[in-house]
Amino acid sequence: MAVGCPEQISIMSELLQNKVIIYSATFIFVCAVLHTFCTSRIIAMAHKRPKGSISEKVLHFLGEVEVVFGFWAFIFIALISVYLGMPASLSFLNELDFKEAIFVFIIMCMSATKPVMYLADRGINFLSLFFSKIFFVHQKIALFSCIYIFGSLSGSLITEPVAMTVCALLLQEHFFSKTENMRFKYAMLGLLFVNISIGGTLTHFAAPPVLIVANTWKWDLQFMFTNFGWKSIIAVLIGTLSTSVIFRNAIKDTEKSPILNEEKQKTPYWIIVTNIVFLILCIVYHKYVSFLIPLFLLFIGWFEVTKEYHDSLKIRESLLVGFFLGGLVTLGALQQWWLIPLVNLLEPVSMFIGATALTAVTDNAALTYLGTLVPNLSDAMKYSLVAGAVAGGGLTVIANAPNPIGYGILNKNLGEDGISPLYLFLGSLPYTFIAILCLIFL
Repeated sequence: MAVGCPEQISIMSELLQNKVIIYSATFIFVCAVLHTFCTSRIIAMAHKRPKGSISEKVLHFLGEVEVVFGFWAFIFIALISVYLGMPASLSFLNELDFKEAIFVFIIMCMSATKPVMYLADRGINFLSLFFSKIFFVHQKIALFSCIYIFGSLSGSLITEPVAMTVCALLLQEHFFSKTENMRFKYAMLGLLFVNISIGGTLTHFAAPPVLIVANTWKWDLQFMFTNFGWKSIIAVLIGTLSTSVIFRNAIKDTEKSPILNEEKQKTPYWIIVTNIVFLILCIVYHKYVSFLIPLFLLFIGWFEVTKEYHDSLKIRESLLVGFFLGGLVTLGALQQWWLIPLVNLLEPVSMFIGATALTAVTDNAALTYLGTLVPNLSDAMKYSLVAGAVAGGGLTVIANAPNPIGYGILNKNLGEDGISPLYLFLGSLPYTFIAILCLIFL
């Protein structure tokens, strides 16, 4: 967040005291949330319009979930510009913290490259083969379980956005693209979003809702694993293993799908190592935008030099995800006028339930950040706030920052109209209950 300039500091205070602005911000935020639940219907309307017409293109644009919050954020910025003038809106934008949106864009581009996916695929396949022989289970079921267990929990080390990218791409290749069972697909999608949300809580630096409070509340690695980590591992295991049992036939059927005999070029290990070094640098220095952008430019140069060993960069998908998060930051900045009083009214159990519910309509990192602004919050309330926020991180696309990444990768596999927000909610509900039970009662 920009600091040092008195004008910038006063702008946020001025906006928070301006009832017209904060009420308008909340109204527009609600419109954006409702818009996300209407995107599949808007896409269906677009398909009924003449192909290539202006109306078809506009409806298709408005039906992209990743566009929603950025689109409404522009409307809000236009409102501020008309009401207070362009300098005020620019100062407001300058005071916001867009580091997470920039980091997610860059890390998605880097982690979705062929060398990184080659290494992840080899590692997961090795583990699945090992466990299938040890526990005498079908290799496809072992592969399914390994992606969800080890892939999700790796988010505590390599960060949740990277884990989401890797898991979504592996699932897309091995399962989503090889089945037409929509019930199975939405179960997989819900399990992925919930597992990633809770799978990053083993450490204090990988999950956005934890990272944002760790320094303020002095939560370290030992605290996170003792209070959150082992419970999250149990929840991930229960959700994954129960799904692999319930949908065992659907998982096995994916093996019957025709396999394309593509000759996959083996990626030299020195290229894999270099790409991993770029990823590590990006993860370690993710707070420093002045370092991230030059690093990304250097990575693009490296990509061009070794283009024969790479697939095309996922620039469009990554930009859309970054745009989504940027819009969410812009609209979420002025929601504390109603969130903070609401938090103050709650007890630990009601805080947990309330945080889980609120996460469905606002980013969980924004929710936990607002918790740091509440004075004299007890340890029990702090735990309930963060636990509820991560437990509800799979309910909607906007609930957790990495969710738009998974959405962008898997959307095309969920039918002509894309992912249905209602079916996503229903698909993630059982796994959300498992996470709630583990985080409350264990």
